[in-house]
Amino acid sequence: MNHRIAFIVAFLVLVSSAHARDERSIKDLSKALAALAPDVDPAEAELLSETAHTKARSLAKEYRVVLNPEFTVFLVNIGKRKRGWCGHWAQDLGARLKELKLKTLVMHWGEAYPNTSSENNALVVTARNQPFVDGILFDAWRRGGRLFWCPVNKDDEYEVEQHYGHSGITVWKENMNWSAWLQEYQTVQQKPKTANAPR
Repeated sequence: MNHRIAFIVAFLVLVSSAHARDERSIKDLSKALAALAPDVDPAEAELLSETAHTKARSLAKEYRVVLNPEFTVFLVNIGKRKRGWCGHWAQDLGARLKELKLKTLVMHWGEAYPNTSSENNALVVTARNQPFVDGILFDAWRRGGRLFWCPVNKDDEYEVEQHYGHSGITVWKENMNWSAWLQEYQTVQQKPKTANAPR
């Protein structure tokens, strides 16, 4: 009986800790988005941050993520899961964020190392008329449902490799076809037709 109570208490502490981390991340991302440009609506930035965090967590449940993102990809590859590749995360997160019909922020599709075993796909949010590399990256896949975000040019996990230290040169590039899909709010549009969906 004592073991069961101890387990329940430990579980509740972990859930509470994860919720607190999410709340702080939501506030910090909201501030970072609002700081992209003077004309960014802070309420829109807050809504986008809250929605992105919530959707990332719900996708982890929907995809039944276990252990880590790489293991979930393995399960997709052997047919034990239907979705879980980084491209699935970006598509499903993007579809939810498109529903917000952003006015002062713009979504883009980012890809790193396309068509390789290291490929990653994520969303990038910029202010209007702002370059892709000046935006903020949203990657729900990398932490298995806990939204990872940072400025595109500060993502040291995806930069041109140097032998010592960090290069500070991002490998993230915009995929214009998928960005067009993300930015189309007014009419129903099919996902881009490609031979292979992003992984």
